[in-house]
Amino acid sequence: TEDVPLEDVHVGDLLIVRTGESVPTDGVMIDGAIEVDESMLKGESMPVEKTVGAKLTGGTLNGEGMIVMRAMRIGADTMLAKIAALVAEAQRSRAPAQSLADAAAAWFVPLVVLIALAAFAAWYVFGPEPRFNFALIAAVSVLIIACPCALGLATPMSVMVAVGRGAQMGVLVRNAVSLERLAHADTLVIDKTGTVTEGKPKLTAIRANEGVTENEVLAIAAALESASAHPLAHAIEAAAKERALQLPAVSQF
Repeated sequence: TEDVPLEDVHVGDLLIVRTGESVPTDGVMIDGAIEVDESMLKGESMPVEKTVGAKLTGGTLNGEGMIVMRAMRIGADTMLAKIAALVAEAQRSRAPAQSLADAAAAWFVPLVVLIALAAFAAWYVFGPEPRFNFALIAAVSVLIIACPCALGLATPMSVMVAVGRGAQMGVLVRNAVSLERLAHADTLVIDKTGTVTEGKPKLTAIRANEGVTENEVLAIAAALESASAHPLAHAIEAAAKERALQLPAVSQF
């Protein structure tokens, strides 16, 4: 077993993924059983169980256990690389508002040039001495002030920033047209947990039987879950820590 850079991995190589490590590339699991955090890919907060023969996606996180996988896709062929390419393509796409701005600029720019030439001619003919200097300053002033820089740059810059910011937050925008249409949406349908939630389970209530307090129930449950790496176990442990409970010793887990 040896550590190698990701660029030296080839299709068919056997790779070991340890606890807490991210899956290096797309492949298939050939040994072991783990639960993989695929929230970066699907938005699903709960880990997905993977056994021998299951497909693994590069960039997802191995929660617990060590596995052996076979690399099936590398480099630009991986799912993560395709997502990055999709984001880059969306940033380069043109919104309808940009086409309108370009059409306006096509008429506006020649008009500004004509006005600048007219200002130059008027100052050169009727202006005081030195006429050429005043005429040149007037023409350049018209070009600088009336230049439609914002008209041509505002839309593509806003699209690029919005798509990039969305990608950082896990929101993939297909193209600029979709982004522009979103402004007119009045209904949003979401089918995945972890999309508008924190993406992590949290203990919200405890129901204790008669003769037992909530803290006693939570302390016993947290003690048992302290040896587990499951997300629900972490939620119960976190609730016990918030209450600063003393956990009993656990044996034969």
